[in-house]
Amino acid sequence: MKIHETAVVSAEAHLESGVSIGPYAVVEDNVYIGRDTIIGPHAVIHSYVKLGTGNRIHAHAVIGDLPQDIGYSGDRSWVIIGDNNVIREQVTVHRSTNEERPTTLGSGCFLMTQSHVGHDCQIADGVILTNCATLAGHVQVGVQAVLGGLVPVHQFVRIGCYAMVGGNTGIRKDVLPYSMVSGEPARHFRLNTIGLRRAGIRGQRYRALEAAFRMLRRGETLDALPATPEIDLLRGWLKAPSKRGLTGFSAVR
Repeated sequence: MKIHETAVVSAEAHLESGVSIGPYAVVEDNVYIGRDTIIGPHAVIHSYVKLGTGNRIHAHAVIGDLPQDIGYSGDRSWVIIGDNNVIREQVTVHRSTNEERPTTLGSGCFLMTQSHVGHDCQIADGVILTNCATLAGHVQVGVQAVLGGLVPVHQFVRIGCYAMVGGNTGIRKDVLPYSMVSGEPARHFRLNTIGLRRAGIRGQRYRALEAAFRMLRRGETLDALPATPEIDLLRGWLKAPSKRGLTGFSAVR
């Protein structure tokens, strides 16, 4: 364990082996930091944060500050972060408003400079938030989704797994799994082809998603499609409750 002499670390914080804390960093009480995690200079880890192993928190990041919600009543809520995440400079991740459901960030995520994860967000594994992507409260982001730079996301929006959102695209409604969205207003325009192939979704599995995308564009159900892991997930995602509705589709060319 390595703690710089200028860092302020509470005696009530629990640090595992191999943790490194840089100059002028602050770690408050009721914090758990897993082994081999690096906390950069001037970073702040507020109370009620749990960090897994192998995370890298860069300079001036702030994790676990109070939710930006005027209805927050002061509950002892949490931020829970998995393993091997990279959280770059000036990223902010806020606590939830409810003790029973913490703000969560999975494992293997990359949060680039000045991105923001609002209160009560649920972020799955392998998600990338590019510079200045900002998630309002209660946003859900699926496995390996990618949000481009300067993307603002409205509260309660769901962004499906393997989706990609183009830079400067305001997201006000849900984004389908496996899809690409961009424009103003935002529109689904095709599958996230490169992301799917990198994930090993090829052949008949990929063709089934192509058929599903065409059917959804036409306003049809997916009942006629054969079951694949991706189609089953997509059906379940479409049946789940939504507070924002679904982002529309671009015109067929």
